Amino acid sequence: MLTNEASTIIARLDRLPASRYFWRLVVLLSLGAWFEIYDIGLTASISPGLIRSGVFHAGAKGLFGLTDQATFAAATFLGLFIGTIGLASVADRYGRRAIFTFSLLWYAAATIAMAMQSSAVTVDLWRFIAGVGLGVENVTIDTYIAELVPKEVRGRAFALNQCIQFTAVPFAALLSWRLLPLDPLGISGWRWVALVAPLGAIFVWWIRLLVPESPRWLVGRGRFAEADRVTATMEGRIEAEMGHKLPEPQLAAREDATHIGLLELFRQPYARRTVMLVLLNFFQAIGFFGFNNWVPALLAAQGANFVKSLQYSFIISTVYPLSPLFFILIADRIERKWQIVIASFGVAVFGLLFSRQSTAVMLVTFGVLISASNNLLSYGYHAYQSELYPTRVRARATGFVYSFSRLSTVLSSFMIGFFLQRFGTIGVFGFIAFSMVIVMLSVGILGPRTRGLALEEISH
Repeated sequence: MLTNEASTIIARLDRLPASRYFWRLVVLLSLGAWFEIYDIGLTASISPGLIRSGVFHAGAKGLFGLTDQATFAAATFLGLFIGTIGLASVADRYGRRAIFTFSLLWYAAATIAMAMQSSAVTVDLWRFIAGVGLGVENVTIDTYIAELVPKEVRGRAFALNQCIQFTAVPFAALLSWRLLPLDPLGISGWRWVALVAPLGAIFVWWIRLLVPESPRWLVGRGRFAEADRVTATMEGRIEAEMGHKLPEPQLAAREDATHIGLLELFRQPYARRTVMLVLLNFFQAIGFFGFNNWVPALLAAQGANFVKSLQYSFIISTVYPLSPLFFILIADRIERKWQIVIASFGVAVFGLLFSRQSTAVMLVTFGVLISASNNLLSYGYHAYQSELYPTRVRARATGFVYSFSRLSTVLSSFMIGFFLQRFGTIGVFGFIAFSMVIVMLSVGILGPRTRGLALEEISH
């Protein structure tokens, strides 16, 4: 159980208002996530440049009997899987701030190394290493935001985080479109595109100086003096913004301090949550990546030619940073679990309607609606899964359940290809709709409520 000293610090955190100070912290963390999303976005966009430069070969067999492009994607998501399931726990041991910094430097350095390679094998190797760092980074940022921002705006904080980081998606598509056909200064365009992500390392030390360690993590490690200093600094900044003293804190809910091993995530009170989140992550990835990674192919299957499919794909990609602006308005007004259920319903229905269209306007319209629903689903479950476990094991537990989305992406890519070849787009979206129904049932039945509750209350 929390000591009185620890309970007092948590209570001081929970009574902090949603000030400009917190929104600045969210923006800074989101800027770190921007480079991560950009780097993941390279999985699809950079392959044509690798083929053009002769590093990859169109139609040739790569590792394990796959094409070079497929091997590149497999290396990426295998690295993400290992990073999330195997190394996310380091953020529980060494702190959110330290691992946020370390993982960003990790994948930046690995991506620089990848950009210097000239063979498919070494490109895939360094892509795998970068993927491990990317997997750690994603989980760390989620837990960081959940623990820092006030409970009343936790949903809005995650929506803003997604709005900022997802501007990387159209940016990666645009930069690839403009640079991949060129060789600026005699250097292949794909290398220039890849080197944008490591620019995050330039900002990492500046961001690190401005973002404090999570006081909740410090309390969980018994470092009460440090937690007190960080909390006092936050209080001072907010009081300076408000121009008056903060109200007296009320003692927070107590959180069990017993160490939780991985197997204990399948014992009460966490077993229902773990099963629910494993199902959620595995099957939501089929809808999210099943559409996003296959947009050009799905559009082509509906009659769009090559150039038009790329044009429509770019238009659809602009939804990524725009739709979270709307989510900010509803993020803390609707219970998180029901946002996930509504989003899953939207992906299923709009996907099935997309499969029946043939005109440009309707294809783009339903493509936009699918992307918006996927974005609501993505923001919602990122916020939700970071709320459901105690601070002392939050990163490890989140990494474990989140890793199933990475594993699902590897497996479902082959299944999407199978359904597209055998049954067309209606077969693909029938498969996606089935997956979304499983998400709706698992979250709707097993998911607890979290809206407006302190993390310590939710952990009970």
